[in-house]
Amino acid sequence: MKHIPIYDPGFMPIYPAYTAWMRTADTPFFIAVERENGYTYVHRMRTDSRDFEGSYRLVERLVKALIWLAGGFRVGVSDERIAARLRADYTAGGARGFDSDFMAGVYGRPFEAVYLKDEPTAKESHKKAGGAAKGCRIGFDAGGSDRKVSAVIDGKCVYSEEVVWHPKLNADPQYHYDGIKAAMLTAAAKMPRVDAVGVSSAGIYVDNEVKVASLFLKVPKDAFDKKVRTMYIDIAKELDAPLTVANDGDVSALAGATALGDHSVLGLAFGTSEAAGYIDGQGGLNGYLSELAFVPADLNPGAMRDEWSGDLGCGVKYFSQDGVIKLAEAAGIALAQEASPAEKLKSVQALCEAGDKRAARVFADIGVYLGHTLPFYAMFYPLKHVILYGRVNSGRGGDLILEYAKKVVADEYPHLKDVNIMLPDETLRRVGQAVAAASL
Repeated sequence: MKHIPIYDPGFMPIYPAYTAWMRTADTPFFIAVERENGYTYVHRMRTDSRDFEGSYRLVERLVKALIWLAGGFRVGVSDERIAARLRADYTAGGARGFDSDFMAGVYGRPFEAVYLKDEPTAKESHKKAGGAAKGCRIGFDAGGSDRKVSAVIDGKCVYSEEVVWHPKLNADPQYHYDGIKAAMLTAAAKMPRVDAVGVSSAGIYVDNEVKVASLFLKVPKDAFDKKVRTMYIDIAKELDAPLTVANDGDVSALAGATALGDHSVLGLAFGTSEAAGYIDGQGGLNGYLSELAFVPADLNPGAMRDEWSGDLGCGVKYFSQDGVIKLAEAAGIALAQEASPAEKLKSVQALCEAGDKRAARVFADIGVYLGHTLPFYAMFYPLKHVILYGRVNSGRGGDLILEYAKKVVADEYPHLKDVNIMLPDETLRRVGQAVAAASL
């Protein structure tokens, strides 16, 4: 590699290792990941008959990436021995027990790793998103500290409001139901009728059902299952209007695609964690989870461990405030131990703005991380545009992340030279989440 993170010299990005492996591996192999409605993502690669452990290590990283990127409850592979090893790892008590348990919760069925003799047919989802301007539409953006709603008539926002609420602190789902319904009724009152409802919210949604969402963090599981899972569906029924729910990453990408007038847009938000969303080549949603925080970014066995999943080298420790803190400590920047992660991020950003070279290099290193990771993402997301959102990408630090990411891509991955990597400009910022949601 020509570009190496100064404060993390052991960084081993997956894409170069994968392409080097593929040049010498000798055995055709496939991974098939199945999710709801029979949607199946198929990835073809090769394993090496001379190196089972090396083959398994790379296959397992691809499986991990695919279940968090596309989503799935069943992984099928074309090698019995690898399938058996995956079953041992992706089970309760196994190395990837967190991942299998999480996916079982999302899809409501046990997670499986199986051997498949024959390659299944790939089946992709596509849901039209954006461009639905006609009629009277409600757009709702469910934030963790405020909720926003817009009334949109024939593509023009005629009313918008923002109300402070505290969903993460409330255990009674009626609080959430009443707040969401009140917002939508307020918007509905500004229009002669309601033709459609679009919702943007952090979390995982399948067929408009809430599967996992931090907004309902305090709600007990039994109450969640009874009253939260179909909450948006139930409110839309009361309004007698069709509904589309999308995670906020997808809606951010939609806002970007709308402003750019283009498609194949990946939105990446670096903040408390790494969030993502994607608008596909047809200008719509592909139904992927896009939980890139848990997608591997680094093969270094000494990489930082994610406390939640217990895994090493996942995106959350590279493209978030945790990544900034990790690199700042490696740079010798003293951060107050009693400070919160958000406060530590602000401290490093302030040093960067003041001209501290160590702090500047922290953000440059994140740009190097990103430049080496985008080719891996591009294996699964055909890209024309990458838009960088989130607190970590603000100010001078964001400029450096963008600069170095572009430099790495230009110097080392020329096949991505035409991908437009950018920070949001004023045109993008003017397309709000709630208004974008209304066009779903």
